[in-house]
Amino acid sequence: MAQPDPKTAQGTGDFRVANLKSRAPTQFSLRPDAAERDAIARELGIEGVRKLIFEGQIAPLGKRGWRLSATLGATVVQACVVTLAPVVTRIDEEITRTFVPPEQIRQPDEGSEIEMPEDDTTEPLGDVISARASMIESLALALPMYPRAEGAELGEAVFTEDGTEPIRDADLKPFAGLAGLRDKMDKED
Repeated sequence: MAQPDPKTAQGTGDFRVANLKSRAPTQFSLRPDAAERDAIARELGIEGVRKLIFEGQIAPLGKRGWRLSATLGATVVQACVVTLAPVVTRIDEEITRTFVPPEQIRQPDEGSEIEMPEDDTTEPLGDVISARASMIESLALALPMYPRAEGAELGEAVFTEDGTEPIRDADLKPFAGLAGLRDKMDKED
């Protein structure tokens, strides 16, 4: 079986670090076919992935690190959070991942509290850099959290006990009382 060209990575999208050029970037272009896109949609829990392109390069970074730089282009279909109607979204993102030896990543002491690092693009370097895994993770992070169909609005839910007046959303706004007082004062003048 022939190995995919490492410059285009049309195969699995996995690059063995030992085979990467240490002096020049390795180009790749991932364009999953319809069956692969359907599998990715199921994995992400969305209705579909119509188009998906992940192109970029893996370049050496210092003596032992690597940087993946890529462009993610996708058209996805998700269910509207209000009506469940299909919502089509176009995603275009620039992606960067830095892979360094695990000993270069500070690990917190067990049970200690730490702040989240500002740079969340650094990952431990293993034997393989998976452009496919980076593509799927980047797509998952870029998906709209609450997709809405055009014109879809949430109605106001009103709950109350029998014999009492319901509290509406407008009543809970902190300055709603001041607006009512202002209107009352305007009428008196």
